Amino acid sequence: MSSQSRSYDARDLTADLLAGLVVFLVALPLCLGVALASDAPLFSGIVAGIVGGIVVGLLSGSQTSVSGPAAGLTAIVAAQIHALGSFEAFLAAVVLAGILQIVLGVARAGFIAAFFPSSVIKGLLAAIGVILILKQIPHMVGHDSDSIADMDFTQMDGDTTFSALLSAIFDVHYGAAIVGFGSILLLVLWDEIAVLKKSPVPAPLVVVAAGIAAAKVFEGMGPDFAIGASHLVQVPVAANPAEMVSFFQFPDWSVLTRPAVYGAAFTIAIVATLETLLNVEAVDKIDPENRQTPQNRELVAQGAGNVVSGLLGGLPMTSVIVRSSVNISAGNRTKASTVVHGLLILISVVFAADLLNSIPLSCLAAILFMTGLKLASPSLFKAMWRAGKFTFLPFIVTVVAIVVTDLLTGILVGLAVSLTFILYSNFQRPLRPVIEKRPGGDVLCIQLANQVSFLNRAALANAFYSVPKGGYVLFDARRTEYIDPDIVDLLMDFRDRDGPARGVSVSFLGFKEHYERLPDVIRFVDHSTESARSELSPRDVLRLLADGNERFRRGTTADRHLAQSMGAAMQGSVPLAVTLSCSDSRVPVETIFDVSAGDIFSTRIAGSVATREAIAGIEYACVCSGAKLVLVMAHRGCAAVGAAAEGVEGAEAHTCTHLEGLLGEIRRAFPEPIAPPSDPAAREAYLDSLATEVARKNMCAILDASDAIARLVREGEVQIVGGFYDADEGSVRFFDVDGRPVEVDVATPSAA
Repeated sequence: MSSQSRSYDARDLTADLLAGLVVFLVALPLCLGVALASDAPLFSGIVAGIVGGIVVGLLSGSQTSVSGPAAGLTAIVAAQIHALGSFEAFLAAVVLAGILQIVLGVARAGFIAAFFPSSVIKGLLAAIGVILILKQIPHMVGHDSDSIADMDFTQMDGDTTFSALLSAIFDVHYGAAIVGFGSILLLVLWDEIAVLKKSPVPAPLVVVAAGIAAAKVFEGMGPDFAIGASHLVQVPVAANPAEMVSFFQFPDWSVLTRPAVYGAAFTIAIVATLETLLNVEAVDKIDPENRQTPQNRELVAQGAGNVVSGLLGGLPMTSVIVRSSVNISAGNRTKASTVVHGLLILISVVFAADLLNSIPLSCLAAILFMTGLKLASPSLFKAMWRAGKFTFLPFIVTVVAIVVTDLLTGILVGLAVSLTFILYSNFQRPLRPVIEKRPGGDVLCIQLANQVSFLNRAALANAFYSVPKGGYVLFDARRTEYIDPDIVDLLMDFRDRDGPARGVSVSFLGFKEHYERLPDVIRFVDHSTESARSELSPRDVLRLLADGNERFRRGTTADRHLAQSMGAAMQGSVPLAVTLSCSDSRVPVETIFDVSAGDIFSTRIAGSVATREAIAGIEYACVCSGAKLVLVMAHRGCAAVGAAAEGVEGAEAHTCTHLEGLLGEIRRAFPEPIAPPSDPAAREAYLDSLATEVARKNMCAILDASDAIARLVREGEVQIVGGFYDADEGSVRFFDVDGRPVEVDVATPSAA
């Protein structure tokens, strides 16, 4: 249940205040770093952080997302400031970009997020985690040659992510390193020790306080330990209110006559919108309460934030995964934590800039490092690997691409890879082809996809030409909404030219009225006929039933044409098999074996007892109607077998004058003793074994009582088998009169 629909209590307020404080501590240097990387005034990053927290926080529907100046926009911001000639001209473009985002939100453009595959979104999360791990290691040891917010592969100082790691080995500041690794140890212990973990004080807050204290201790210990200004947070400090006001810059509206400002606004709006939608989608996936952000409302909120930020001299903003992840890790409850973090930035730069400037960057780097470990956990990589190559490859490509380029480029690369796999999959499998064994021969049933385009021509042609000469193919379009005209022409060629040339009978089913050139027509035998049955041996009939049961078990039953089957059945009885099954087996044998009406003669009696009448029906099916298989069926959870073993309960049981005779017939097949175990699982297994034995004994009874059936079995004209139907799995296990398993090769669905 989301926090929008529940009451807000004191525990929520405490959690949000503490989470907002932690996010503030992390966000502040990031705001400064993004401004520095964007070649913009440092204070513009502070303004964007304040507006992102307060304005966007109040308007957004997200309970976890934190907005602010984003590292993914730094290159665009720097380029547009240079192109427009001044920062004031750039601010006008930011305001216009915000207005455009509001329009996009009102126009409900948030649906764009639905087109990004989950593998790419998860790749985005993992990539941010990997970047945080790699980028923060140098800062943890005091190698602060670049900004703590620099997330690009090629850094402002000329290093890359990997070369910075190597440089850090030879540029370790002992004081900063002690604070950094001590912070890691403290964060780990806080998460492992129960007393500390349950503490209302968040670990990052303790880490920052300890870092400040350690920096004070190291002040008099020489340059190797003293943590200087270059290793600390650096917030602009105003000497008086007038100087604070001078930090603000305002848009230059005169540039509205220049086309370039509109191009800049469009670029900022589109990139910021894409980043926001992707980041919010990713953050929702790690929200422990599984809340969903209203995407269109988020665009309106971000647009309003960018309008205000531009008016006050701030950078453009987006939802930011790093801050949002820290927010969730710190245990926030609602979006109040986002607003709190914005208020704290505002208060701190006005009243506590000196205190902020005593925070070591290495302890903040440790917090970000641990956040990265949570985002890029080994379990996530394992889960994506187990999901298969079509999920793992877009995921890992997205991770690598973001790490070695930037967020937006990496996302686009990952999306391109996902799209390639989708097109490849659609090219390879635009259909669900299944070879179904019918009495008249194998039929390749091809179920077309919802949308069938020219990209599917090759797959359809390959499927068609896989049908042997003289075979049958059925194109099923009942689940298809659109078929490209090129595909309609191809199917007509199969029917009118290629099919007759190869002796392949082409059938159609379910094509919409506007494909009037492809009316429904069935050109294969869907039921048993005399000529079809004459070609089958008893073993072939058993294989047909086993194949049908496999389709039933998989949920891929054949598309039966009931009217045609019923009409054929009314014209004459041509059964393939006769079954003796239990009256409470619940599912008809025609369904279990996926056969047409009339293909099986079915006798059902409690306990599958071979009574005189049942044996007479079996003789009629085999001798008079030509059935080639006798199947005696038992099933899991047989109530009749249970009643015979344990007695019949019920007040009216003593009035059932015929029931005891039937139960006595069942008991004849029981071994001694027959008392079932008391354990439920053991009882069920024992009763199932009794049901199987009852079926086997009734097979013997049929052969003993009917000379005709026994003769046909000896001559190989008829086969008698037993079957045990497992209702839980939908499968049937076959056995012979001696109880030995009868193995049957079954066809499984195959893709073209």
